[in-house]
Amino acid sequence: MSRTGRKIIPIPDKVKVKLAGESIEVEGPLGKLSRKIHPIIKVVQKDKSLEVQRGDDEPQTRSLHGLTRALVANMVHGVTEGFTRELDIQGVGYRAEVKGNDLNLTLGFSHPVVFPIPTGIKITVDKQTHLVVKGQDRELVGQVAANIRELRP
Repeated sequence: MSRTGRKIIPIPDKVKVKLAGESIEVEGPLGKLSRKIHPIIKVVQKDKSLEVQRGDDEPQTRSLHGLTRALVANMVHGVTEGFTRELDIQGVGYRAEVKGNDLNLTLGFSHPVVFPIPTGIKITVDKQTHLVVKGQDRELVGQVAANIRELRP
């Protein structure tokens, strides 16, 4: 049995979990997240914890077991505490500022680069060269941070 998959996921008091067929919805103080689950994997709620179970012992099913458990644990963590990525912009004259729903970056091009901030993400600029990307969805926070890094090769 997968070591990651067999771990129990504790549910904090502030979090509500709804299991409906092949989907799970987690709601907490920071918002709501939902995800579809592969049909061979089952998530069972027991008191104040979640357990992820698998249908058979095939290699692909075992990998889905651990993956699903990690994704559900990240959902619970995301709606309670959230996720953060910090980025430092290094370069002479490189700057960042947030205006409305856009992140304006000066990255040495002849024009400023405008990056639209997706819904569910909050970007703050501490100094002109230090960005903090926050959100409840770990996947989205990491992808937005990667997209910002990609703007300057």
